[in-house]
Amino acid sequence: MTHPLDRPVWNALTSGWAKFAIGGPKAIQLAPEYGPFAATVDRSTDSMAALAQCVPGEHDLWIVETDDFPPPPGMTVVTRAPVVQMVASDVSASPPDFEVVALQEADAPEMLALARLTRPGPFTVATHRLAPFIGVKRDGRLVAMAGERMKMPGLSELSGVCTHPDYRGNGYGDALSRIITRRILDRGETAFLHAYEGNAVAIALYHAMGYVHRRTVTLTVLKPS
Repeated sequence: MTHPLDRPVWNALTSGWAKFAIGGPKAIQLAPEYGPFAATVDRSTDSMAALAQCVPGEHDLWIVETDDFPPPPGMTVVTRAPVVQMVASDVSASPPDFEVVALQEADAPEMLALARLTRPGPFTVATHRLAPFIGVKRDGRLVAMAGERMKMPGLSELSGVCTHPDYRGNGYGDALSRIITRRILDRGETAFLHAYEGNAVAIALYHAMGYVHRRTVTLTVLKPS
């Protein structure tokens, strides 16, 4: 029996992300303003043809599966990368010695700018609306943030963790990640995250927090040929 996290995008788009999803029943995608993720129900000819009809946004289409995903007719692979999937069932979160604020709609332009600068993963004009984000501000300027992304029954993903290069080394990312993870766990859910396999620094940080390696999955990025 497969685990929901073996096909995280399909399972999110058909449950916790359903209100943000378009397409179906053979292929479905997150509305491009929220992010680039897409998935098919299977790899049949009809499903692959339906995927080819999805409309990519600024980050093309991102497929996350347990193995390489073949491009459907009319599409080509931009990137394939191994991604470490980690889960946590217990993480401590002591109050930090700096103020953490709940980010609001008015913060959206700064959130997008910070994400584009630091590249924590795909972040588009409406990604901040997928779930509440928190952040750290200095002199009224957003310098760090973290939030949640994929959601499915009993599972929620830590995502969007980033700190402005001028403010790294202050423990902002660690503290914000712990707060978001603790929030997920306190709801009775399991927290999970994804990190590029080559990002040893981030993986070590998450291990230190209490996340454990679940498995390695494959990110396939597709665009029209």
